[in-house]
Amino acid sequence: MTQDAVLTHSEAGVTTITMNRPERLNALSAEMMEALQAALQGAADDPACRCVLLTGNGRGFSSGADLSAVAPAFEKDSPIDFGAPLEPVYHPTLRLMRGMAKPVVAAVNGVAAGAGCNIALAADIVLAARSARFMQAFVRIGLVPDASGSWVVPRLIGRARAMQWMMSGEPLDAQTALDWGLIAELHDDEALPEQAAERARQLAAQPTQALAGIKRLLDASSGNDFEAQLALEARTQTEVGYSADTREGIQAFLEKRPAQFRGE
Repeated sequence: MTQDAVLTHSEAGVTTITMNRPERLNALSAEMMEALQAALQGAADDPACRCVLLTGNGRGFSSGADLSAVAPAFEKDSPIDFGAPLEPVYHPTLRLMRGMAKPVVAAVNGVAAGAGCNIALAADIVLAARSARFMQAFVRIGLVPDASGSWVVPRLIGRARAMQWMMSGEPLDAQTALDWGLIAELHDDEALPEQAAERARQLAAQPTQALAGIKRLLDASSGNDFEAQLALEARTQTEVGYSADTREGIQAFLEKRPAQFRGE
């Protein structure tokens, strides 16, 4: 029986998606990326899902693209188009993560390298174990960052640090990642799974449309000028303000009680 490349579990409004090739440090094969895209699409379409938690099984989050797939071409000394698989294989997954109208949390256990690193950083909130290592390893094999890394990383840590890190190919330890603002939280290795699950449960209990609005506003802010962002805030506030959760939140505030949001 073929091992499932990706595992999914749903509970309390949280869909946990686990990359499941631990024997290969969750290297990103075409099969895994197809399964990951399907799992994310399922979570996006599921009204019961109000938060996605993405992690990897075993000793690492993901070691990046599975380069064993190009071995036959190397043996034949054939030219390889490394950009060709990005649009059909990687980009749909990244678009789902960024465009999903619900939060995506990544829990990075161990190594996150190459495209695996950038998939983690495409999440809305990134938590890491103290043993985690983040690597923009592309330059080590003569390639450039892909899987949205050149867009995400400089927005998180600035151009100077992004340039130095990507050009060096050196690993970044989890504490430095936290200090630089690359990730949001750092936890002891044994505590990470439960801490990540608790963070996801907290987000799942929040007003989902408001979270989607926050996500949309922050993603747009770096490309908008001041006036454009003010206009987007106003439009988004109007849209979100009509939700049942907004009514519940204000009613709860007036009645001095905790709000019970339903994601509606």
